[in-house]
Amino acid sequence: MSRSSAVGGAIRTAASAMRAFWRFLLRSFSHSLQLRIVVLTIVLTSVAIFGVGTYMSQQISRGLFDTRLQSLSSQAGTIVSELRSLAPVDGQAVTQENLSSQLSSIYNRSTGSVYSLMLEPSDPNSSFSKISAGTTDSDGAATEVPITDELKDAIGKAPTDDMLYQSVALPDGTGPGLLITQELQIPGAGQFQLYYLGDLSEQQDTLDFVQRSMLVAALVLVVLVGAVAWIVTRLVVTPVRTGAEVARLIADGDLDERMPVHGNDEIAVLGESFNDMADTLQHQIQQMERLSVLQRQFVSDVSHELRTPLTTIRAAADLIYDSRDDLDPVTARSAELLNSQAERFDSLLSDLLEISRYDAGAAALVPKPVDVGAIVTSIIETVSMVADQMSTNIIVHAPSSPVMAEVDRVRITRIVRNLIVNAIEHGESNPIDIDVASNAEAVAVSVRDHGVGMNEEQVEHVFDRFWRADPARKRTLGGSGLGLAISLEDAHLHNGWLQVWGKPGEGSCFRLTIPRRPDQEITSSPLPLPPRDAEIQGAALVAGPLSSDGSVRIQTGSIPIVVETGQTPPAPEGYGGEPEVVRGDDAIIDDGAETIGGSEGADGSEDADDDTDAGADDTDSGTAAGDESGDIDTRIDIDADTVWPTDAAPEGGAQS
Repeated sequence: MSRSSAVGGAIRTAASAMRAFWRFLLRSFSHSLQLRIVVLTIVLTSVAIFGVGTYMSQQISRGLFDTRLQSLSSQAGTIVSELRSLAPVDGQAVTQENLSSQLSSIYNRSTGSVYSLMLEPSDPNSSFSKISAGTTDSDGAATEVPITDELKDAIGKAPTDDMLYQSVALPDGTGPGLLITQELQIPGAGQFQLYYLGDLSEQQDTLDFVQRSMLVAALVLVVLVGAVAWIVTRLVVTPVRTGAEVARLIADGDLDERMPVHGNDEIAVLGESFNDMADTLQHQIQQMERLSVLQRQFVSDVSHELRTPLTTIRAAADLIYDSRDDLDPVTARSAELLNSQAERFDSLLSDLLEISRYDAGAAALVPKPVDVGAIVTSIIETVSMVADQMSTNIIVHAPSSPVMAEVDRVRITRIVRNLIVNAIEHGESNPIDIDVASNAEAVAVSVRDHGVGMNEEQVEHVFDRFWRADPARKRTLGGSGLGLAISLEDAHLHNGWLQVWGKPGEGSCFRLTIPRRPDQEITSSPLPLPPRDAEIQGAALVAGPLSSDGSVRIQTGSIPIVVETGQTPPAPEGYGGEPEVVRGDDAIIDDGAETIGGSEGADGSEDADDDTDAGADDTDSGTAAGDESGDIDTRIDIDADTVWPTDAAPEGGAQS
């Protein structure tokens, strides 16, 4: 391995560790109220201390500077006065040597307060040159005073007697300095500019010491404030965490859990209130459980007890009904009414028995390999007379090959029959489209009507027991109000989905999706919901529990969810191309198509088994269709919306 590869690997490892540490900090910060409070307290305290410390440091620095400026200005004034009083000796003129000796004498008397002195003649043509006294460099010469162009410009503009000053750095770089300058007249020598450079190192050392002390105090204060915040928040957060844990245990069913209460403060009052609430909830839940058990037991007992007299009544009603031709017209009509109401009573009783089995957890699944398409065909045969009476056309879109799945035939028949009867009831004599499709993991049946549809509230409650969208509207097929609730439980028993979409004025669509095997988990449905022909703008409201869309069933019904519109059926295994999209009327084909109509039993509402006759459900919305009569036009077609090319279809025909 090369050196560059090793370095790159180390950098990637370090970057990965930093990302993991950052994710840990973010997760801890978002999940811990105590940590957030402590961090926020430390940050705010640090900001406050920084602001106060900065202000105090500036004030101390300004005070030290002003004090030093006043001291140096006084010394500079004394030097100026002394130079102005300089007079020639024995009538001789002042020379360069006299000024240099005098400046050196002044510097020696001011040791410790003056860093450097310099006299510079104001007249460039003067016979005097610059005279310096003060700290010497490595060559033994006096260090030259640093004079900036800014100071020279200020000197040229200032009055003659003004004293100017400027903060500068000392020439040897040991610290800050203060340069003071003033113009003066030396008798016998001329006009000079005095530069007085004072040392501020002592004041800077004092300021540094104060700032270090303030920084140490600030750090100690931040740590102490953080510790205090941690302790205080812990006193509050710990009971909250305990309460959250107790609440979770109670929600999981452990109704005997309670919060520990210590003392008489506000937290203790909160704990006592929480425990009182838990006691009340426990009492109410236990009472509701007892009432629920009694209710289920009552429904089960009454249903079973009514079975015996109902059987006798049915037998007598059938006997009278079979002999109605020998009776007078009024009695014959009464016999027909008695027979139909006895059948309806039997259907209602069957629904009650079935829902009581689910409540008691006694419902069992008997799966067998069946053709779901054949189930749909047989159901259409049984309801064709009802559809004929409602002038409703039923169009089935199904593949020509069998759609096999291991299901409980009785329960699937009950679900699909209930959905089709509901569609006939609320379709307002408009055509009903039934789609059958499958993929590798699931089989789906959708029933699409084009009636009055459902609004959002009706979609949310359509699976509730005994719920009706409009109890006052006319009913043509009866019903117990339990049909869709039982259908939902049947779908759950198969680990499947039963979902619904509806929109006022555009009808509704129920979609049943069941796995090919009961123990198989499904992640997607072969059919779209909302249906392809629905006019959707944006998102659509779909209600349906236990689906990959994320909806959840609660005791009172379904929580609505929002899903995107439409989806394309999965491609056949091994095919990598694109599907052919066909729009327009249904593609009616001769091969595999079957025309059904006009054939029905005596009443068209009774299945071979009591459990398969769920009756018409009352949970859908809309007004009842009229009772016009007409010819039924029921046909089974291949889905003409989205099909895969024939050469890509699985064995047995094209898959829609």
